Amino acid sequence: MTTLDEKFRALEADNAPGQEVRQDSVDLNTIMRGGTFSGVPVDFSHGDVDAFPPIPGTSSAWKHGFEKGGQQAYTEYRGAASIRESMADRLGTFTGTPVSADRELIITPGTQGALFLALGASVTTGTKVAVVEPDYFANRKLVKFFGGEIIPIPLHYQGPPSENSLDLNRLEAAFKSGTEVLVFSTPNNPTGLVYSSSSITSISALAAAYGVTVIVDQLYSRMLFSGEVYTHLRACDIQPENLITIMGPSKTESLSGLRLGTAFGTSKLIDRMERLQAIVSLRAAGYNQAALETWFQEPSGWMEKRISDHEAIRDGLLNIFRSADLFTATPQAGSYLFPQLPLLDIEPETFVRLLRHQAGVTVTPGSEFGPTSSDSIRLNFSQEHVVALAAAERIVNMIEVYRS
Repeated sequence: MTTLDEKFRALEADNAPGQEVRQDSVDLNTIMRGGTFSGVPVDFSHGDVDAFPPIPGTSSAWKHGFEKGGQQAYTEYRGAASIRESMADRLGTFTGTPVSADRELIITPGTQGALFLALGASVTTGTKVAVVEPDYFANRKLVKFFGGEIIPIPLHYQGPPSENSLDLNRLEAAFKSGTEVLVFSTPNNPTGLVYSSSSITSISALAAAYGVTVIVDQLYSRMLFSGEVYTHLRACDIQPENLITIMGPSKTESLSGLRLGTAFGTSKLIDRMERLQAIVSLRAAGYNQAALETWFQEPSGWMEKRISDHEAIRDGLLNIFRSADLFTATPQAGSYLFPQLPLLDIEPETFVRLLRHQAGVTVTPGSEFGPTSSDSIRLNFSQEHVVALAAAERIVNMIEVYRS
């Protein structure tokens, strides 16, 4: 039986953005092969909202919410009705299937909050949950926290894009053996892989056939690079009975700081999520909800420019890492890169700490995204272009210093 200490250890936050100070438990001075970094540091653990500022008009929209006073501060637990009505129309248009603002939509404190609520509404002690590896780090942690049993499903992402896919045979075997929930992200965090239309259709049909609840994180589905096609699971002809889609204005729109997310789907699950939110946080921050009025309402050309800028940074980083003979999958969307480290003289997590001290570069260790990815590092390349490429060069130089 899991103890409280074990439950909370599963939630460790040492490698979360802004928590770098906790990474110094090892005496780095005993293994450093050079001095400490004294230039301008780069933090690839999250995006740079100075390099890529938020949607124009966000601050005035927030101010309008603030000026509404109590009317906006104390909204319904699932969010202000007027904002949900507006969001339901836009989300329904984007995903290809209508969304009921009253029954099928909740506004949450960030998409992380939505994930917590969705898993809390679907997982209890002993629930078997299919968790993709690698995938977003909170999936594994929250399944453990709620007492679920993780059933790992490999994601093949190291081949040609046309061959990359979730292991559907393993997924069906998991469903046959009693798995009740599937949680995954597309575009995948950390690799940037976009699930093909055939993969999404198969996942949806399998979940429907075996009565599996699906929680799909589509946070980066707006930032698709050249030639990429996206399939929304909720638009499939055959759908699971219980389905929750998670989206929000976050890294793509540089609005992570407002902690806004949405979840939409099966009304029974949305009802449970509202009851849980009423206890955990009451609601998404009332004034902040007003900023959702700018989401999907960006000025003409704004999103296209943001995508092209990120695609250029992606291509520059890929060139640097591949020139150093480091395997790096090509992100099809989003702003994450997942380079694989070669064999080093030190443990990968120690390398991550040394990278921050000696090269001024903060990255997230691959072990956060699954036990099979400890030899990788994740970079959020939503950074100033020249600065990002210079930091990547320093990563390559550090790898050569510690290469076995």
